[in-house]
Amino acid sequence: MQFYKFEGFTVSEKWSEENDNRRVMREKVRKISMKTNSFNQNQQRKAYAFVTDASEDTVTIGIIVRNYADVHKLISGYLQAIEMELKDTCLEEITFNTLRNMLSCADRNDYINDDDEVLEQFDLDKLNGRFGRGIEYGENIFDYCEKNSVYDEARRFLANDTFIPELDRIYAGSTKHKVAGHPVHYMIQTDDRETRKGMFRVLLQALYANNRILSKRYCFLDFRPGENFSSAVYDCLYKSNIGGTVIVRYLANDDTEEEYANCGRDTIETLCEIMKKYCNQVLTIFCLPRECTRSKDIFYENLGNISVVELREEFVSGERAKEFLKLLAKESGIRTDNKLFKKLESEKGYLAPDLHDLYDNWYNNKLKTGVYPQYKDIVSAKREVIKAEPKGSAYDELNQMIGLDEAKKVINQALNYYKAQKLFADKGMKSDHPAMHMVFTGNPGTAKTTVARLFARIMKENNLLSKGNLIEVGRGDLVGKYVGWTAPTIQKKFREAQGGVLFIDEAYSLVDDRDGSFGDEAINTIVQEMENHRDDVVVIFAGYPDKMEGFLQKNPGLRSRIAYHVPFDDYDTAALCEIAKLIARQKGLTFTDDACEKLIGLFESVSNENDFGNGRYVRNVIEKAKMAQASRLLAMDFDSIVSDDIALITAEDIEIPKTCVKTEKRRIGFCV
Repeated sequence: MQFYKFEGFTVSEKWSEENDNRRVMREKVRKISMKTNSFNQNQQRKAYAFVTDASEDTVTIGIIVRNYADVHKLISGYLQAIEMELKDTCLEEITFNTLRNMLSCADRNDYINDDDEVLEQFDLDKLNGRFGRGIEYGENIFDYCEKNSVYDEARRFLANDTFIPELDRIYAGSTKHKVAGHPVHYMIQTDDRETRKGMFRVLLQALYANNRILSKRYCFLDFRPGENFSSAVYDCLYKSNIGGTVIVRYLANDDTEEEYANCGRDTIETLCEIMKKYCNQVLTIFCLPRECTRSKDIFYENLGNISVVELREEFVSGERAKEFLKLLAKESGIRTDNKLFKKLESEKGYLAPDLHDLYDNWYNNKLKTGVYPQYKDIVSAKREVIKAEPKGSAYDELNQMIGLDEAKKVINQALNYYKAQKLFADKGMKSDHPAMHMVFTGNPGTAKTTVARLFARIMKENNLLSKGNLIEVGRGDLVGKYVGWTAPTIQKKFREAQGGVLFIDEAYSLVDDRDGSFGDEAINTIVQEMENHRDDVVVIFAGYPDKMEGFLQKNPGLRSRIAYHVPFDDYDTAALCEIAKLIARQKGLTFTDDACEKLIGLFESVSNENDFGNGRYVRNVIEKAKMAQASRLLAMDFDSIVSDDIALITAEDIEIPKTCVKTEKRRIGFCV
């Protein structure tokens, strides 16, 4: 199915003058509408033509065509039907989104009765986003390209063993007069986004030039393993692309875990089932990561008798790598030198994106030192990035907190990892977005929730998470009351946490004593959603150390998906005193020396108790001291009180419990 926009200037010299008369204009629109309706009824849903706008000298017409109709003949017939003659005309193919806007405009201008009815006639209504959960897709129009330019561009991908031979087959023999079908479909395997886009664009240009596809419009969309989507809408998308191309990017990374590939089996089966249904009418290009063995095998299992041409990048080294760099330099109109070739490591294989990055780095330095030497002393942006400290107030707040060495270490590692990816991409470091799921284990009051909140803000302030919001949940927020409620509830929470952090407190409360219970369903769903949202949601599980260990053993797949296990140790007496001073300082308070001595004795006594609250207990002590201070101040002579008295906590203000249970002191190994 193709969509076109046809424009031209009216031949009638009185056209604009007539349009200035509202009555004449309304009559003209009414006649065009009636004749448009009559013309399209005769097309029997094989085509549809309509005027979008004819208020000025320029007339704009939209066209829907299917079943390989002759577009020019259709336009000529339509112009005769509406009694309109145009000159200096132009015909161009458009996207479905543009067509939809043109239909809406035609409806507003009363040239058609109902734009939604037109979409429904051609089974395009489901793509309009009004019928349940659809699918996210994009579309574009590629440009026509001559054969020599096609081959020149193809050589930039370093895929000579697969891509160039396929171009030779496409250009072999005489060009067909009409599209006869698709003898093969394609599978592109690369991890580089620009390489993938360039390869399928050049491939489509060659196919179109040889009448192997009718339309220059293509749709592209992404799928993840195990992702739910509407097969009816996906079928509708294929139907709308008859004569054109659908590009499916499958976002798998399954070589490390076979179960990851298996969870996407249903998704792949649906993709292949609909692809085979339209295999002679719609060209399909599957795009997979470079190393994706298990998922690729599942695709082939489900493609049956469909013939697939694989297009893969090649690793090159030595002379082939040098020749490629020379080609890039020739295109830039600059001579190569030994500094460029010295960047090549002997015996190392390079992909095209690697060589492009290596060349760009050399070329930028060449411009600064050779072509424009006046800029040779300017410091590069990368050096500035290396020196730059993490941004944001949340990072400063974290560093001001007492202890938490392990948590600070993990967050700094994450920030440095992403910084290194940006800096060392041209030196071969692969760009990746690793899962950052974590487990926080610690006793009450060890700042697990506080650090989780700061972590979300730090990731946002340093552009590592898009939103940086923290969604805090417990068992009651995740486990449904009835069978079948739990999975949708958890999926909803993951959607709310997209671009941020999902904090599951006391996560072990999800574990039930009975196998197959709601808790098991919750954990299994969480594991699946952690994979589905590994790029846009960080999950943090929190709880007591011994209970969290039992929780992680409940599901083997859970532990393997958690990148960081962060212990939050109990605070010793010195750390507790520092926390007390920090909290007091934040409230504008200070302690007398006697008060500090009293705090030391208090913390040494109560820290031996079971379920000691650590930092939470310290905060409560300060709150009680403020209330005791208030009572003490009220008992003093009002006129004698100065501002220093209001900011001072004395030993009298600090309450000592009457009894302290003497038990063996717990130690987890934390020290300041």
